[in-house]
Amino acid sequence: MVNQPQEEAIDVTPELDGGVLKTVLKEGEGVSKPSNGCKVSVHYVGTLTDGTVFDSSRERSEPFEFELGKDHVIKAWDIGIATMRKGEIAKLTCQPQYAYGAAGSPPKIPPNATLIFEVEMISWKAEDLSPKRDGGILRTIIESGEGFSSPNDGATVDIHLTGECNGQVFEDRDVIFCIGEGSEHNICDGVERALEKFKIKEKSKLQIKSRYAFGSAGKPELNIPPNADLEYTITLNNFEKLKDFWTLDAPEKLAQASFFKEKGSRYFKDGKYELACKLYDKMNSYINSTAGFSEAEEVSVKDLQKAMHLNLALCYLKLNRNLDARNECNSVLEVDPNNEKALFRRGQSYMNLAEPEPAIKDFETVLKLDPKNSAATRGIQQCKDLLKKQRSQEKKIYANMFEKFAKHDKEKEEEERKQQPDVMKTLGEWGEDEREREPTKFEKENPNIFMLDGNGDFKNM
Repeated sequence: MVNQPQEEAIDVTPELDGGVLKTVLKEGEGVSKPSNGCKVSVHYVGTLTDGTVFDSSRERSEPFEFELGKDHVIKAWDIGIATMRKGEIAKLTCQPQYAYGAAGSPPKIPPNATLIFEVEMISWKAEDLSPKRDGGILRTIIESGEGFSSPNDGATVDIHLTGECNGQVFEDRDVIFCIGEGSEHNICDGVERALEKFKIKEKSKLQIKSRYAFGSAGKPELNIPPNADLEYTITLNNFEKLKDFWTLDAPEKLAQASFFKEKGSRYFKDGKYELACKLYDKMNSYINSTAGFSEAEEVSVKDLQKAMHLNLALCYLKLNRNLDARNECNSVLEVDPNNEKALFRRGQSYMNLAEPEPAIKDFETVLKLDPKNSAATRGIQQCKDLLKKQRSQEKKIYANMFEKFAKHDKEKEEEERKQQPDVMKTLGEWGEDEREREPTKFEKENPNIFMLDGNGDFKNM
């Protein structure tokens, strides 16, 4: 326990109801304090009002870590520790309603107990907002926001941001844009993702790794080099949430889907295919089912669904995402087997996937539907050229393969021949059995009959 003269206790509760009183025992460093979402590391000793110690991280010789403001600890801690600076030691006197209340925490903490904690703030890490919690987007709240609502994907946000790269400010501006379309305003992915966690009037510092910033391309117009990590200070001045599809009635859903379709088409015409895909995906969330629509509205829904799949297929072809393009075409052809655009675009995707045979079938079906479709005619010729090239390559591959097989068989045969014993060298002209066996009685009586001359021929024969 720290034995220093105590300062006056301060009520740190938002309601100023005396529920959490803080007394600073040792001043901390600097002015920064942890914000909600930060992972803090502290040492503490907890006692009852009679001095009985009920818990102590110091006795375990291991600091305690938790995420601040996430209800992982008693309410008094979320309130009191958020007021502490690095290195600070403070006493927190916590009334029951901010601790364990009427239930207590048996067996060590009785019901309705006032608790006293001596806490040392060791350090904290900024809140990680990256999707994979890989430290790519870190937030430190400078000024807390108001309320409980945050922008959603598609919301219109009004922000002020100051961006720094390697300690140099590269922008300081106000900007209004729709989340999901930030690239149109030189807003990086990391900022958009973070804004979905902001509260109105919140001011925070963001540390964004290059993979969530402008990546290997950088941003030359902002003097941002490739693979640069960025730091932003952002204030969310205002925002208007995009209405969730489940809050809309059928006509509103159709209107919203049509709005995204038109917006996506504008991005497509401008060559901004990634953005167009985002808008078509948002469009889909409003019309992915015909449930809840009248018969007349179902017709409109199906027309919009068909247009969405066809437009996505075209975008994917431009982005060389040919499997995705094929799948979008299949979605159309399942309900409309003779859709000319879907057949043609699927043929293109097959051709790009180096599958000329199914591509030819699709292009031929297009010509049956429209004999004057010159693009399909060209597609068939391109596929035939590709097929001819593939077969020529296959012949070369097989020829080389057979040549290798023949060479391998010859080498194997030669190796097997070498491994066979040479009978003449091993046994001589006559077998071992003949050279070593005992001569017969006849041979003993007639020794010269089977003698060989110098040429290896029999004598006396």
